[in-house]
Formats: sequence, structure tokens, C-alpha cells
Amino acid sequence: MTVHDEPPHEDLAKELTPDLVTYDGGTDSDLPCDGLSLIASRHCKRAFLDRPVPRDVLAEVLLAAGQAPSGRNIQPWRMTVVTDSPLDALTRTLCEGFDRGEPPRPDCANRTPTLDDIAAERARAALAGVLRAKGHAPDDPSAARAHLRDNLRFYGAPAALVCHVPGDAVPGTFLEAGLFLQNVMLGLVARGLGSCPQFSVAGYADALRRKLDIDADRLIVCTLAVGYPDEAAPVNRFVPQRARLEEYVHWS
Repeated sequence: MTVHDEPPHEDLAKELTPDLVTYDGGTDSDLPCDGLSLIASRHCKRAFLDRPVPRDVLAEVLLAAGQAPSGRNIQPWRMTVVTDSPLDALTRTLCEGFDRGEPPRPDCANRTPTLDDIAAERARAALAGVLRAKGHAPDDPSAARAHLRDNLRFYGAPAALVCHVPGDAVPGTFLEAGLFLQNVMLGLVARGLGSCPQFSVAGYADALRRKLDIDADRLIVCTLAVGYPDEAAPVNRFVPQRARLEEYVHWS
């Protein structure tokens, strides 16, 4: 299978929600109202308006997201919300470490050591698509490094969320955290917000724990850049091509 990084593959999203694939800053009534349309409309946002996110909106989303399924109702996820001057301070610390050449040391891996050809091509195409949307050549290493650094400033988002789990987490713990995180991201879309999950920021887990007073025995899963998306930004219109149904579903 060939994965293209040319026009985004939005056939499914357009079929489910033809006029509501992106949020353009309108009222809540403009947003997808049924579950499948909401799911199909979500994709990563990497440019945000200079508009603060109300605390009560974040609280509403996080409260609803807490309804995620959890084995024996353990609910292992925790979320640290960062805004305003603490976010500015965190961003400075992360970028300073990156500029000094500090290597990332994540608490856990988010992918296998080697990728098969299809997965490797998908990863390459996704990065190339983002760089093109930002006006760079897809094979420009300096642009790729600048994009990685942009992660550490949360793409200028007015809010950042840090998801963490217990230090003795097992694979099932991360599964439950993922269910919670998906609820969060969909809830944000339902309230006119956009987000981008970031494992790259979790590479600086020690800095996150230190700056945000997160207990030393907590494992950092990922962060989310959160804000009102700037839909005029080309990067927010890039949607990577997704696999066709027959590529990941088997009917027995």
C-alpha cells in the first residue's frame, strides 16, 4: 500500500459530516452534533488563536471525560492543567533544554523500536505533510527541528494538559489512560476547541514533574496543546491520510 502525503484523505469525514469537518470559530450550533460526526471531525491542531480557554469549559470537558471505562473503576489517569504564567515558565524551561541539546528521556515508549514499511511510510508522510503545510520543504532537517521545538512551546496554545499515571502502571493502565484522553479530545471538539496530543513533550518528563510539582513516582504519558484553533492557518487544514476500513477490520 502506498501512503500519500498530498491532499488529506477526508472522504470518511466528509461523508459523515460534509459541512462540519473543521471548526471555523462559529457558534456551538455549527459543531458536529452526533457522535460519529464528532469523531470524524477531530484531527490535530497546531495553530491557535490568542484567546484564553475558560477554566469552566476545561472542567466541563474533563469531568465528562472521566466517564471513560476503567477496570474495577480504578481510574488511574490524572491530568495537570497549565495556563498563563506557569505555562510560559514551563515553555521556557522545555525550549532551553532542547536548545542545549538535552536528549529526551520519556518514561515509556510510544512505538516499537522498528516500524514495518507501511508504518514507517505513514510516519514519514505525516511529518512531510505538516512541514509542507508550514511552508517548508518536506526533507528540510532544520525545518523538522524547528517543528519539534514548536511542540515544546505547545504551538503557542493558551493551555496545556499533562496526563500521568501511577509509577507501577502496566499495559492496561495505558489503555485506560488512552480511553480517557480520547474522551478529552472529543470533548474539546464538542466545545469548539482543538488539541494536539504530544509524546515529544513527554520526553522531558523530569522537567514536567519538577516545574509542575507532579509526584516523582508518576509516569508522564503525554501532553495536549489546547486552544481555539486558528482555522486560517494552513497547518490546521492538513489531515494525514488514514487507512481504509479493509486494512484494519476483518469480518469473521
